[in-house]
Amino acid sequence: MVSEHCDATGGDTSPLALKILVAGGFGVGKTTMVGAVSEIKPLRTEELLSQAGRSVDDTEGVDQKVTTTVAMDFGRITIRSGLSLYLFGTPGQDRFWFLWDELSQGALGAVVLADTRRLEDCFPAVDYFEHRHIPFVVAVNCFTGSRTYGAQDVSRALDLDGGTPVVLCDARDRDSGKEVLIRLVEYAGRMHTARLLDSVG
Repeated sequence: MVSEHCDATGGDTSPLALKILVAGGFGVGKTTMVGAVSEIKPLRTEELLSQAGRSVDDTEGVDQKVTTTVAMDFGRITIRSGLSLYLFGTPGQDRFWFLWDELSQGALGAVVLADTRRLEDCFPAVDYFEHRHIPFVVAVNCFTGSRTYGAQDVSRALDLDGGTPVVLCDARDRDSGKEVLIRLVEYAGRMHTARLLDSVG
């Protein structure tokens, strides 16, 4: 998504808006991260968890969670002058996966949020982006009271491809979330450049 305008000196500038997905398992903090970093009021599609939903959604470890995303979250953040990110938070439950293909169209890359207490919950997102060759970083959301693991430990546990970044973060903190997004943009940029060079080499 690119829009052009003329600056005060009459030259053309091209502000760039990049599409980023924020994915991961149920209750991992996707809505929280989008809301924390967004410079606009985020769009949320949350609904209260019903008794019927609780029978299919694994709430172990997130017992206090009372709402769930049923379509997507949306926010925007300006990384620097001329570069903005449009953030799309995906729903975490399997029954909403039909939305992922639509949301991933045109995405530069993705953040896969992980909770070390429920690390297996992020395997589907990791597999999804690996199989579609969409660059992603794994951001370990450091929940209060959870055991801390190093980036290498998480990378080995998830059997990530070499070079896939793993970063520790606090999804509630704007600066922490922004650092994750910057790391993703840098990594995705390197991946896209390498693929372009391979295609013309």
